[in-house]
Amino acid sequence: MARTTMELAFISAERVKFDNVDLVKLYLGDEPDGEKDLGVSLLSMQVAESALDEVWAACKGLDVLETVRVTVEIDRGSKNAGKFIVLHVESAKPAQAAKPAAPQGSQQQPKPTGAQPDAAKA
Repeated sequence: MARTTMELAFISAERVKFDNVDLVKLYLGDEPDGEKDLGVSLLSMQVAESALDEVWAACKGLDVLETVRVTVEIDRGSKNAGKFIVLHVESAKPAQAAKPAAPQGSQQQPKPTGAQPDAAKA
């Protein structure tokens, strides 16, 4: 099986639990092709059994239409079409710095110490 990582718009995640069944399905959006899709092109992908809890937890903090990085395995589906099985999801937003940057102008300039050379004499 092949693996790939894509950046897509997060639409929704759905979890179905009953009896011995536990499934998570992701709904993602892609650029429309202009022929069959004029808005967002919707994709649904099944999540691998080994990644159900991790992917579900990762989706809880996502906003609708937020760009996410999705790692998938491509399995052979019906009629030899590719079937995407989600292994990992994460936000594609850059990580926030631990401390917010100080606004410009609020940084103190170092005070000169001792005698400074006269610029006119240099």
